[in-house]
Amino acid sequence: MRAFIPIMFCACIHAQTNPLWHEQKVKNYLPHMTWPEVQDLLTRSDMVIIPIASIEQHGPQGPLGTDFLAANERAKLVAQKTDVLVAPVLMPGISPYHMEFPGTITLSPDTVQRVYFEAVQSLIHHGFHRFLFLNGHAGNQYVTRFIIDRINQETSATALELGDAAAPFLSRNRANPAPAAARVFDRHAGVGETSSSMYLFPNLMSMDKAGKNDVTLPEHLAKMLPQVEAGDPAATQIFLAEALKPKDTGKHTSTREMTATGSWSNRDTRESTAERGRDETESFVNAAVQFIDRWKTLEPLRQ
Repeated sequence: MRAFIPIMFCACIHAQTNPLWHEQKVKNYLPHMTWPEVQDLLTRSDMVIIPIASIEQHGPQGPLGTDFLAANERAKLVAQKTDVLVAPVLMPGISPYHMEFPGTITLSPDTVQRVYFEAVQSLIHHGFHRFLFLNGHAGNQYVTRFIIDRINQETSATALELGDAAAPFLSRNRANPAPAAARVFDRHAGVGETSSSMYLFPNLMSMDKAGKNDVTLPEHLAKMLPQVEAGDPAATQIFLAEALKPKDTGKHTSTREMTATGSWSNRDTRESTAERGRDETESFVNAAVQFIDRWKTLEPLRQ
């Protein structure tokens, strides 16, 4: 009887475990770590990657957490190759132009910058002094730069934008021109982003809902689109400054005013592939690791 009691006890404990929990512990990922593990990491690295993301619609095929998940997963992949803490802070970001689609959450730029800055102050207190912001949502780009500048101007720490830092290390085959399909307008929740999502979190994708998208633009932007697709830098700057803006601006470029599906793309999202997503992800991760390792060489950890 005594030998049978522990077996029953173990079975009972297992039966009480959350049936929805499937997450595995990931090295250097702050929400999974204990404080002694963070303390140990500080003996090897004072660097932190902070993903900046959003909760916003990503077409009928992508989850609302796409930007949060993508930035988080890329950061975690980087942290498996070089010691750096991954510290997510917020899920939502700045997404007012998606608010006509249910589920989108948007915050003010002031709220976003205050929360991230105060989170960094906490991490500085613990001994982290180098911060890399990984922006998963283009709408956060200007507030991200403001946060970075505040850290550099107001604290003892140093901050950089990881996309900018990794860019020189990205491997590109410039000898081969982009295929014609790559020059078709394809932005938010399009083939590129959907492909990355299929690689990073495949079981959350609803690819049976993917399909053709028709983008409707204000007349002057529609006339500009061919130059944007051709890579004209001036046209692209002007186009993006006016497009994807909140409905109440009167620019008629909120997402719902331009696309019924929420996918801001003239391509069929059924063209998306996990292989393309893997290639783009691995290229970025390798470039980010190269930059981080170079920074570690230039400025070794101060003990």
